[in-house]
Amino acid sequence: MDSAPSIDRYESKGVTLLADAERPYGVTLAFTERTGGVSRAPYASLNIGDACGDDQGAVAENRLRALDAIGARGCADRLVNPHQVHGDTVVTVREGTGGELAAVRREAREGADAVVCLTEDVPVLLCYADCVPVIVVAPGGFAVVHSGWRGTDARIAAKATRLLLAETGAAASQARAYIGPHIGTADYEVSIELARHFAERFGPACISGPDHLDLEFCVRAALAEAGVGEDQVASCAGSTASSTDRFYSFRAEGMCGRHGALAFRPSGAV
Repeated sequence: MDSAPSIDRYESKGVTLLADAERPYGVTLAFTERTGGVSRAPYASLNIGDACGDDQGAVAENRLRALDAIGARGCADRLVNPHQVHGDTVVTVREGTGGELAAVRREAREGADAVVCLTEDVPVLLCYADCVPVIVVAPGGFAVVHSGWRGTDARIAAKATRLLLAETGAAASQARAYIGPHIGTADYEVSIELARHFAERFGPACISGPDHLDLEFCVRAALAEAGVGEDQVASCAGSTASSTDRFYSFRAEGMCGRHGALAFRPSGAV
């Protein structure tokens, strides 16, 4: 696949998506925005996070709407949605039915921040409200990653990418990576100590001023360590904390919902 990745904004069945319409390697992937759902304030409206205090019935309906928007509603009973713990655990999905899938789904709910999926018709969902969503695709599979500052520090995007490439046998040059909506540098003030820590780990270019952290810079650096070059990465512009009309932001709003990163490879996709 020679085309560079891209992220476009469009609406599908009432849900606004940020996605690559090319469906690289047969993978349908998308980042959701916060509109098009049924949740009420402070979770209005397409909250798909089930651990932030929202009504669970509303969350279930919102998830169905998001899955429907990417053509995966019929696979809702096979959804893999980890309990995110800001670590670097990656779970791998190799089978789409039966006991192995059930076991992986249980493992993910015990705590994980990335999922590598190698099978068809299994949608994967991770949720965000400032942290960095990353989707990596390659021939034969994809990975969905939650990279907050702890996961970024642990280079979870690189870890998941290496595992994806090892499992599929794909070359790093074949991978395509997508960085979804997240908090921007200007909005992300951290402690001086944390800023210095990241500067030591990723170089001074990841810091703006003494205490503003550029998480995307660090995620891109981690992807590069896994062999995914700059021309293989697409990202969303803007900052969640400055765009709460479109996205949830814990930093800007406190109690709020979660938007999501979704991916699946439908059977028969080329």
